[in-house]
Amino acid sequence: EMYIGHFIFMNAQCYEHVFGDQYNTNAYMVRLKDHSNANTERQGAKFMKLAAVRGVVQNTTQKNMVSTIVGSLNQIMEVLILVAVLLAVVILYNLTNLNVSERIRELSTIKVLGFHTSETTMYIYRETILLSLLGILAGYGFGEWLHRYIITEVPPDEVMFDPAISWIALAAPAIVVAVVLAVLGWIVYRQLETVDMLEALKSVE
Repeated sequence: EMYIGHFIFMNAQCYEHVFGDQYNTNAYMVRLKDHSNANTERQGAKFMKLAAVRGVVQNTTQKNMVSTIVGSLNQIMEVLILVAVLLAVVILYNLTNLNVSERIRELSTIKVLGFHTSETTMYIYRETILLSLLGILAGYGFGEWLHRYIITEVPPDEVMFDPAISWIALAAPAIVVAVVLAVLGWIVYRQLETVDMLEALKSVE
């Protein structure tokens, strides 16, 4: 598997079997201890001055191109992640507020019957937690497909991106959603703790 460029590696016996020609060495692969671009260009210039050298092929340009592509993608991903987090906050906040406001009489009745505020909160917030868990699982499935599509369609023909998905990419969305749920759960708890049960029960739907 070549992540940059297209090369085939084989031994001398395989070469002679495939091409039907005698194997003759015509190139050397050089690995520099100093991998910096400046040293690579400097050593390449030294090699070109040698009479026996016909040409020098460097992968520095391709590596820089891949780094540029990956850097651009990272910036785009950072913006998308930020927008996704804000969207999750807005959706969960609105869903929770709508749930509380539409069922305030029901919640007040439950509190009048002797339920604690934490029990009342979980009575209504359990739905939000369940929907969030289902959304996370669906996001894992769709995200895996979208990730595979991006890494195969975005890079040019001579470049292949690493298809592996790190555990951080899987854990980070769940952690973010859990934090948002915890904060909104605390907000709902405070709202239900201070709700005027008598006024809520007197209100006409």
